[in-house]
Amino acid sequence: MQTKRMGDVTIDRVGEIDRYLFAPQDLLPGLDHRTVERYRSILGPRLVDFETNKLIISFHSYVIRLPGRTILVDTCNGNHKERPGKPWQHMHESPAYLSNLAKIGVRPEDVDVVLCTHLHGDHVGWNTRLSGGRWVPTFPNARYLMSRRDYEHFSALTEGPPEARRPAAAFADSVLPIIEAGRAELIDVPAQAHPHLDDRVWLEPSPGHTPGHMTVHVRGGAARAVLVGDVIHHPIQFHEPDLSNNGDVDPVQARHTRERLLQLSSETHALFLTAHFPAPTAGHVRAIGDRFTFEFDAT
Repeated sequence: MQTKRMGDVTIDRVGEIDRYLFAPQDLLPGLDHRTVERYRSILGPRLVDFETNKLIISFHSYVIRLPGRTILVDTCNGNHKERPGKPWQHMHESPAYLSNLAKIGVRPEDVDVVLCTHLHGDHVGWNTRLSGGRWVPTFPNARYLMSRRDYEHFSALTEGPPEARRPAAAFADSVLPIIEAGRAELIDVPAQAHPHLDDRVWLEPSPGHTPGHMTVHVRGGAARAVLVGDVIHHPIQFHEPDLSNNGDVDPVQARHTRERLLQLSSETHALFLTAHFPAPTAGHVRAIGDRFTFEFDAT
């Protein structure tokens, strides 16, 4: 994805892992290899690995730049994080993410705002980095905006009697250190406007994947873009809309949110930017009858 220019606003994709293979049922329970085979010729080798019939996704962030302001949306998996059972995250160690930020002219200290669409580990990992045995903010000058509902949800998973607690490793090493450093702001969407954002960038609740999941809307000139986080994970969901991700806390609500956002995006012709579609990533949603399709941008 090349830089998207919308008046005096630009959006860049920053890759961490550009190609990762997921077994269909591990990404979208209920999806089997025969269903993937049915759509393989439609999806093509960009989205399906023909040798294994596995789905191809990527992990990336977006940088929104307005005059005098640099906003980073989501921060991928991060380095040195202990995530047993999640090989794409567990003790990941690569210079690629910060190097790719540098390639578009952004240093960690240049970031003014980090927007977390939700608090899953593959969206908050680079919130922190390991320094002297401690987790410290990777972006030292940024205000980290997080949904209050998500914060309360993941905080609650770590409370109660030991037998009732659920692991929340990302919350411990990628969220709480930001709170403790005084860099986080818990926000209510959409009731609370935020002084770090202006009328060209606004947030909308999009619950289902997590309780406080939010999407980021951008306007520049006559153009619009929507950064949808994990509202949708792979283009095969356009063909099989009942499929939900295994991380959805409320699959029914997640589907309603997805349908509403797809309808809005098709009506507004907004540039549709997902968290896991592989390069070129950017594209547009088109309505065909009561279904939707996705067209990747040529650039």
